[in-house]
Amino acid sequence: MYKHQGRKRTLHDNLRIAIILSFVAGIVNVSGFLFLKQLTTNVTGHFALFINDVANFEFWHGTVYLLYILSFLMGSFVSSFLIEFFKRNKRLNVYVIPVLIETVILVTVAVLASLVLFDYPDLIACLLLFSMGLQNSYVTKVSDAVVRTTHLTGLFTDLGIELSYLLFKKRYPNRSKIKDSIRLRIYIISFFFIGGIFGGFVYSTLAFEMYTLIFAAVVLIANLLYDGIKFKVVSMRRRNFRKRLKLLNH
Repeated sequence: MYKHQGRKRTLHDNLRIAIILSFVAGIVNVSGFLFLKQLTTNVTGHFALFINDVANFEFWHGTVYLLYILSFLMGSFVSSFLIEFFKRNKRLNVYVIPVLIETVILVTVAVLASLVLFDYPDLIACLLLFSMGLQNSYVTKVSDAVVRTTHLTGLFTDLGIELSYLLFKKRYPNRSKIKDSIRLRIYIISFFFIGGIFGGFVYSTLAFEMYTLIFAAVVLIANLLYDGIKFKVVSMRRRNFRKRLKLLNH
């Protein structure tokens, strides 16, 4: 899922990463909102609240929303920095690093939110926004900005534009490419919604509360393990195939 980047990625690669990460983002979004009554996967609303507080000269109150915005920004920065810093290491899948950091943050918040961090809701919000900044950054880089999973505003905009293209056959003749793009966006929106439903059910009905985030972390780790095993199996098959070719040539 993370091994191929940019133009090397297929629609299947992008659909898979879209399903996994939008599902995770949906869980984080609902869990964070139910616990904090704050959005924890994007900063659009926080920016509006920050501007409102500044306009009303409530600067100290507005700094909280500024911290939320900067947390998301810092997560994006750290993710991109780590990917670029370790890119020279050919043996290392650099995208694994921000995924692991995101997983550690989600597990940490899940375990400590109800115990130690309960009195520090703004810190919890900042940690979750940082983790979503990480995710949005590495999925953007690995897919060459084709996939984004932590917020839906741009997705609905792009989906509306591409749906309109279908009505103009002569101007946009590449129907299959447009339909693939529409399919991808529908998958992201759908699994963000499914993740939210799942997160809400586990949080409220099953009373897991913030421990719900552990499910999101498990999904990330399970996907990494699957990716690693699949890559080793494919590499082994290729080596065996090359060996057989050499034997046949000799």
